[in-house]
Amino acid sequence: MDILITIWEYFANNILQKPEFMIGFIVMIGYILLGKPWYETLGGTLKAIVGYLILMVGSIGLTSNFRPVLVGLKDRFQMDAMVIDPYFGQNAVTAGVEEVFGKGFGDVMILLLLAFIVNIILVRFSKYTKMRALFTTGHIQVQQAATAYWLILFALPMLSDNRLGLLIVMALLLGAYWSVGANVTVKPCQEITDGAGFCIAHQQMFGIAINYWLAGKLFGKKNKKQDENKDIDDIEMPGWMAMFNDNMVSASILMLAFFGAILYILGEDYLIQGGFMKQGDSMLFYVIETCLYFAVNLAILQLGVRTFVAELTNSFQGIANKLLPGAIPGVDCAVIFGFGSQNAVTLGFIAGFFGQMIAIAALVLLQSPVLVIAGFVPVFFDNGSIGLFVNKRGGLKATLILPFISGICQVFGSAIIAGWVGMAAYGGYLGMWDWAIIWPIFTVAMEYLSYIGVAIILIAMIVIPQLEYRKDKEGYFLITEDYEAYKELKATK
Repeated sequence: MDILITIWEYFANNILQKPEFMIGFIVMIGYILLGKPWYETLGGTLKAIVGYLILMVGSIGLTSNFRPVLVGLKDRFQMDAMVIDPYFGQNAVTAGVEEVFGKGFGDVMILLLLAFIVNIILVRFSKYTKMRALFTTGHIQVQQAATAYWLILFALPMLSDNRLGLLIVMALLLGAYWSVGANVTVKPCQEITDGAGFCIAHQQMFGIAINYWLAGKLFGKKNKKQDENKDIDDIEMPGWMAMFNDNMVSASILMLAFFGAILYILGEDYLIQGGFMKQGDSMLFYVIETCLYFAVNLAILQLGVRTFVAELTNSFQGIANKLLPGAIPGVDCAVIFGFGSQNAVTLGFIAGFFGQMIAIAALVLLQSPVLVIAGFVPVFFDNGSIGLFVNKRGGLKATLILPFISGICQVFGSAIIAGWVGMAAYGGYLGMWDWAIIWPIFTVAMEYLSYIGVAIILIAMIVIPQLEYRKDKEGYFLITEDYEAYKELKATK
């Protein structure tokens, strides 16, 4: 048993938690199962790893490039508060779980293994469960396992002395969440990408599905004679505004106007003292360079997506054919930025940022015992993703309104749950859409209904894909197996 645990820990630390190697591992297994020659397998594996590394360069660049803004807003307003960010949340659990619950962090990796096994089983029997998505983003699984560990220990303290029972409950809840959450993004992803063959396995899966549905209901077709609202890229700009039709130009101008103004408000003295800007540098050109790097990093991210997505989806057919019939891989939300409208990503990000700032101001005015500092990961990757998806269904209005509401919900939801369960005292909470809205609901159900609450959550999640299947029995599996045939089916209806 100890040997198996050692092997698992080695795999988890060196492959599962490093998404580039996890994607490469999946591609390698898929091509081996497809019977590809060794040189094609090696080439595809390396291309997938390099592509994901390129994507990470873009993601890290986006995060670090706007650190002066987020740090500056905290320092200028003298806020001592928790940060809503996946890595701050994971660090908070690591620092506080032993002090609060008398537990070590080691069980989290065992929980992750068991939950992943639950995900595999549910997908393997998709004929009955109707779940089609394998959660492949290991670094996200670690962050979520850490937060779930704390929330479930808080809501079900009787499990603290029952290690086996604790791991079983956590594995079932987390495994079901991964399976159902990724599954509800299958249709939105296939429609956005025109059948690229992946879905989202990240921190805002229910957020994407719910907002995608809301965009269609609130901003989409009004009646059968009307077309859906045009997405942002289909809007023809008149005269000089035609330059906004170019994604790179429009992203650059929007970021110059928005974050450039914030940088000027923070001031040259602060930026020099904080080490963000060198003494003697031009403030004007510092602002221009900082804001234009947003467009640069988005372009890098898109290149990474284009490099590895084809390898992943092609090779995954081997896994789907031999091991998990009908399954598709769930990937990082950043992958979707290679599809759809980049203007929607930018506008969704800005709208979500405004929503977060208004919510943070409200917490200050209300003298909330828990104050929140915006983290870049939730505000960009949640709201940028939501903006891209809702633009497809509801156009410009949906892209501005729904991410704005999302930003408000992220702050208020995180402040409430982190303050209640005690995680705020350790400086961070995961803070992304599902964990600011869906998991607080889970926690309330478990806290007040105990094991009955656990059962209700599990039953509700199992029912969701069944309802999706009943709504479209002909197209439900066809959408992943043969997207062209799926489109023909929809056209005939």
